[in-house]
Amino acid sequence: MKTITRLIITTFMLITAGTASAGSIENLERERALLIEMFLDPELEPTERQNRIAATKTRLIDLERMVLRDDSLTGRNTPIVRKAFANYELTFLINASMEADRAPFDIWMKQIGLTTAALESARIARRY
Repeated sequence: MKTITRLIITTFMLITAGTASAGSIENLERERALLIEMFLDPELEPTERQNRIAATKTRLIDLERMVLRDDSLTGRNTPIVRKAFANYELTFLINASMEADRAPFDIWMKQIGLTTAALESARIARRY
């Protein structure tokens, strides 16, 4: 009787547990967020930042290729897929930087609307 109960409980747990899977876009976004975090981290030394960014860029190149070749995205009209392809330069940051022959950080700053002139004219103030 105990064996049957354990078997039923185990089967139920396996059925309800499911598997956690992230799609290609989610993996790309996660890795891109890590790259942006490296851009903005004041604790990193310049050489360490360059080394980490170089390693992340190779992973991002692979992930961007995977997303562009992902046939499962073709029929999906979800908000994530629409937004990813609508914001090409932000989603495919490394690819866009190679096409423009600019640093990924420059492409990212341009896409979010930050320019050197805007940063120089900004003033430090407290927002209430």
